[in-house]
Amino acid sequence: MLENKNIKLRAVELSDINLLYKWENDTELWNVSNTLTPFSKYILQKYVENSHLDIYQTKELKLMIDIKISENNFKTVGILDIFDFDPFNKRAGIGIMIHKNERDKKYATEALKIVVNYAFNYLKLHQLYCNISENNEHSLRLFKNNNFEITGEKKDWKFTKNKYEKIYFLQLISC
Repeated sequence: MLENKNIKLRAVELSDINLLYKWENDTELWNVSNTLTPFSKYILQKYVENSHLDIYQTKELKLMIDIKISENNFKTVGILDIFDFDPFNKRAGIGIMIHKNERDKKYATEALKIVVNYAFNYLKLHQLYCNISENNEHSLRLFKNNNFEITGEKKDWKFTKNKYEKIYFLQLISC
């Protein structure tokens, strides 16, 4: 199971569609997720209906981040994506979104530790990576505090708010 005493990472369920619809269509998050157009509930439902397919087929895995409220009661606070899964080269990208009302409570740190363990010990990956904008201080701190290293930068990579931003490329290599 992908969990610790406070956090559970679980598969996306049909009951999550309204929450996914809200998050995926939040224009404040589009800059971080590289989204340019809204998602329909139909498209999200099709994604959920196909989420039973193996990561080796789809090359991605979306996991809901639940926090434990009580013994059998959980609250969904975010989503974690494993993307660009490449089993030949043993690497994948990773992204985390925690709802703005739940940030700064260490949920992303705990979820990241769980997924790193899963990626290296179960999927047998050699590395995880992410691309983070120079202005996304929270994400840079999260990944750097969890042993991801900045190994490159992409100058003038992303155009936002009438200017270009630098994107940092971070990696965590399995020992």
